[in-house]
Amino acid sequence: MSVSYSQLADSQQQASTGKTPESNIARLLTIMARLRDPANGCPWDLKQTYSTIVPYTLEEAYEVADAIARGDFDELKDELGDLLFQVVFYAQMAQEEARFQFADCVAAICDKLERRHPHIFGNVVAADADTVLKNWEALKSHERQQVGQHSVLDNIPQAMPALSRAYKLQKRCANVGFDWPDVAGCWDKVKEEVLEVEQTQADSPELAEELGDLLFAMVNVVRKHKLDPEAVLRAANSKFEQRFRLVEQALAAQGKTPEQSDLAEMDALWQQVKQLSRC
Repeated sequence: MSVSYSQLADSQQQASTGKTPESNIARLLTIMARLRDPANGCPWDLKQTYSTIVPYTLEEAYEVADAIARGDFDELKDELGDLLFQVVFYAQMAQEEARFQFADCVAAICDKLERRHPHIFGNVVAADADTVLKNWEALKSHERQQVGQHSVLDNIPQAMPALSRAYKLQKRCANVGFDWPDVAGCWDKVKEEVLEVEQTQADSPELAEELGDLLFAMVNVVRKHKLDPEAVLRAANSKFEQRFRLVEQALAAQGKTPEQSDLAEMDALWQQVKQLSRC
């Protein structure tokens, strides 16, 4: 008798914790309901609204990404739990307003996953990941049209980080053919935007617009190389942070701080750190 992956995972969790995933979810939902109980709930949790917990949701999502970037899977488990709690929090408030329940969220994502994976749950053939993505985008486009969203740019959240949203806008347009045939066209656009920035006066109100165009053009270059600009910039941030910390350490060894140093001194140390990092 064969055992499915889900059955194996369930049996492993039950053996290690004495509880099934279903009972743990039920426990979490019960805890959330008690926290929001009007008579005996937590004052802080009772004060919250959809809007007030959005910043916490975003923070938890970034903490998940950070744990993954550091390869800390013990912390990842905890951070994923924190993120799951955010979902339960929204669902509890919606249930209080008779809008929907947590179970409705689960049912909705199950329906969506089955609908968007016809090569797994239907008769569609998709031999590679590129075909899967094309089918996925076509299905999403059809779903948008069914709810009256006819632009390919509909349903891209305004609240997304600007870098990620630029990437998403460009991908949507590329899916319908509004794109350069290769990365050379993207580089030409970057050079054009650099020239426009250089020709704009520093105190001109148009400078911010020209700089925005330049950033947007660079996102296209990254996208054409099949990279995620958010991940690319995150890695660059991390590299910069590591190198500057080493500069600070080198200065501290001399009994100095950055504030007590000048640019030439710090830049010399920066070049040393940069050279060592390449060895």
